Amino acid sequence: MCFFFFLMLWTHKYAPKVAEIPQDTSPLLNFVRDFKKQKKKAVLLHGPSGSGKTAAVVAIAKEFGLELVEVNASDFRSADEIHAKVGQALKQYSLFGSGKLILVDEVDGIAGNQDRGGVGALVDLVKDAAFPLILVANDPYNQKLSSLRSKCVLVEFPAVPALKLADVLKRIVHSERLVASDDVLKALARRSGGDIRGAIIDAQVLSAQGFDVAALNSLHERQREESMMQALIKILKSTDPQVALSAFDSVGEDIDECMLWVDENMPREYAGRDLARAMECLSRADVFKGRIKRWQYWRFLAYVNVLMTAGVAVAKDKKSGQFVQYQRTQRILKRWMANQKYAKRKEVSLKLGRVMHCSGKKALLPVGLLQRVYQAGHPSAAKISEELSLSEEEAEWLAKV
Repeated sequence: MCFFFFLMLWTHKYAPKVAEIPQDTSPLLNFVRDFKKQKKKAVLLHGPSGSGKTAAVVAIAKEFGLELVEVNASDFRSADEIHAKVGQALKQYSLFGSGKLILVDEVDGIAGNQDRGGVGALVDLVKDAAFPLILVANDPYNQKLSSLRSKCVLVEFPAVPALKLADVLKRIVHSERLVASDDVLKALARRSGGDIRGAIIDAQVLSAQGFDVAALNSLHERQREESMMQALIKILKSTDPQVALSAFDSVGEDIDECMLWVDENMPREYAGRDLARAMECLSRADVFKGRIKRWQYWRFLAYVNVLMTAGVAVAKDKKSGQFVQYQRTQRILKRWMANQKYAKRKEVSLKLGRVMHCSGKKALLPVGLLQRVYQAGHPSAAKISEELSLSEEEAEWLAKV
């Protein structure tokens, strides 16, 4: 029975039709339909894995009778390979006289150091594309994709809400003439994390064991690494503490980096009292983070996570419907630039502090006095340099006006 049962995957059997594509992704449909009128010759689809990006392209190709040419960008390791495969597909007409739709998946994979000129090659191809070119990426705001992004129409495929996903699973189960409780299907939808493809595959696996709680618990919760952008959406665009609480669970960044991202982008979403309350939560999270470092009491990490995710999420009265482009925090770069700017002063103050038997911080004021001595060309400057074991660069810095 199981052999015949799995002859066809449900993801193929119940692939969406054009009418089932989300309304907020209609720019993709309009782009393909009116391609000759478009100023930009490519669309960049972005969103989490399993959100229906590729399935939507396949559905549109079938709807308009277009030959679909699908390639994976991560398979190419040079600009020449991209020109040979994608470039040829964009120039040659279909053997059957129909139009073409070119799908380049996993554009993120072309952005590594080994992909010599890969992004540049795609940018060149986009300019003169004779057929609709669809690019797919999980994170379009990767810095290395900036030149490509500016040449494309951006269309987002957000993670599928759990309730909507549960309805899809319910229709599939009904079509298969199987029986499953609403609670089990809703639990399965929640576990998928918005991955509709993964949820359907899990449902098909579960159907062979029976749709019950025991079988459901035997499935591992679907985990995948999310981008920082997706995590921020869960916090800053949601008022549900349960959604926000797990925002950083699948993000491959440490707690310090996550906090800096929240701090940088909160003012872009919040204002007034909402911003004040959110800042208070983030401030308290930072206090607990400091206590962890000072006392090595790592149980405080739970408080840090709650405050910087759920706390920030519920700090607002209502979520903003305005589109906001989140940006990488500049604080680390500014801190590095400040450290470079004041590096010599810090080194001199540390050496002076050792002689004065005080901290480098307390020795900062006398450093200012030393600068005056060196700038005046006083004879004692040479003796001070010897006493403090100053390098030539440090002595030059002190003498610099």
